[in-house]
Amino acid sequence: MRRIRESLRLVWKHGMTCRSASRACGVSRTTVCEYVARARAAKLTWEAVEGLDEGELERRLFAPAAEGPAGRVGEEWKGVHLELRRKGVTLRLLWEEYKEREPEGYGYSRYCDLYRKWRSKLDPPMRQRHKAGERLFVDYAGQTIGIVDRETGEERGAQLFVAVLGASNYTYAEATWTQSLSDWIESHVRALEFLGGRPEIVTPDNPKVGVTSACRYDPELNPTYQEWARHYEVAVIPARPGRPRDKAKVENGVLVAERWILARLRHRTFFSLEDTNRAIRELMVELNERPFQKLPGSRRSQFELVDRPVLRPLPVQRYAMGEWKKVRVNIDYHVEVEGHYYSVPYRLVKEELEARIGGGTVELFHKGRRVASHRRSEERGRHTTVSEHMPRQHREYLEWTPERLVDWAFKSGPSVAGLVGRILASRPHPEQGFRASLGLIRLGKRYGPERLEAACRRALVIGATRFRSVRSILESGLDREPLPEPVEARSPIDHDNIRGADYFSEGGAPC
Repeated sequence: MRRIRESLRLVWKHGMTCRSASRACGVSRTTVCEYVARARAAKLTWEAVEGLDEGELERRLFAPAAEGPAGRVGEEWKGVHLELRRKGVTLRLLWEEYKEREPEGYGYSRYCDLYRKWRSKLDPPMRQRHKAGERLFVDYAGQTIGIVDRETGEERGAQLFVAVLGASNYTYAEATWTQSLSDWIESHVRALEFLGGRPEIVTPDNPKVGVTSACRYDPELNPTYQEWARHYEVAVIPARPGRPRDKAKVENGVLVAERWILARLRHRTFFSLEDTNRAIRELMVELNERPFQKLPGSRRSQFELVDRPVLRPLPVQRYAMGEWKKVRVNIDYHVEVEGHYYSVPYRLVKEELEARIGGGTVELFHKGRRVASHRRSEERGRHTTVSEHMPRQHREYLEWTPERLVDWAFKSGPSVAGLVGRILASRPHPEQGFRASLGLIRLGKRYGPERLEAACRRALVIGATRFRSVRSILESGLDREPLPEPVEARSPIDHDNIRGADYFSEGGAPC
């Protein structure tokens, strides 16, 4: 559903063609056209689509309907093309087999002409021409920049991020410690701020940090990278794997950056990333103002003339980095994020959610709708629970406190209150007596408050202050019997042969 929403956004809000939107979303052109047609049939607008969650959008667009079979163009020639790779297979042999299947089919000459015409369209060489402000190519250089630690003297290699505009070749470069997701995203943010605007399309290579699954037809972007694209309203179209012509601009830009920046800095020693980027910015100004060899002007002059006027303004708010990960709700309606457990509505038990970890918050989404938001916690193994996420019976259990139990007990009778107080006092922690006290509530519902009061009175008299004792009294009917008389303390026996306790005290026994 995320691709459907993205397709409608690119076509309706940004006026892209179905073909361009299909490349950006990683689906076929006909699929994008079908999405648009279904949305129009459902009388939806982009404003209406923005207000729908993914489940509702799916129900609006995909009502049950009969679908007929669809043919595919060029299937015969694809088979011919693959068969010709086999040793000993010729085009005439394939034509003869074709005539056996289709006696009224094409003659040999026509058959060969049609195949060659189809083959010529497989991969026609093309010199790319880029529209103003349309594409930004991004990549990392293969070489690194050495930065020395002042304390240890150890040298660490920093990565060089390069971004090049397609029309003007205007170049941006910066050094980062790693090629991690945070550095990748922040470099994109700073590149757009350097340009002062947004292009229509960003074309990266297929790094794992940005493209989760590289595929010629259906690449899958990292969710954080996709969120960044939505924030700046750009389409991310990765280059096809093994097709360097798709990103020739940035390949050449990386080569120029290595020669114009890295090569010139090879004799300098840097002790911090800030100093390194300061030197890169100085050389970057020279690079962009350097005159072209075969064309008039420079990268900067072409940027000011061609790209800058058509770049869209940046959004008011800068993108806040947020990392996404998939989580599954445990049976206790909590999900684990970085070792801490966060609650979600209990109805989502065993469902797969998406967690966005950004800044000081953890947000949890189910089918594109946010279902929970928590303050981020660094305490591993602990739980953050919102009472509204709990089932009713769990909330009611948490509402039981020692004070509430004692108040309830007084309503049933003084003996019940005395027994509950003694049960709670006999435990190291009062919560350990909650279950026994709640068990007494069940006995009161079953036998009535009068019998429960009588049973608790007997239990207090005989010193049997346990739930099982009260239950046994009620089951055997002892609560209806007269209470036993208290045992009087007997006086000590007076006899000459019984010395008594005083005899064993200090000074009482003979030496």
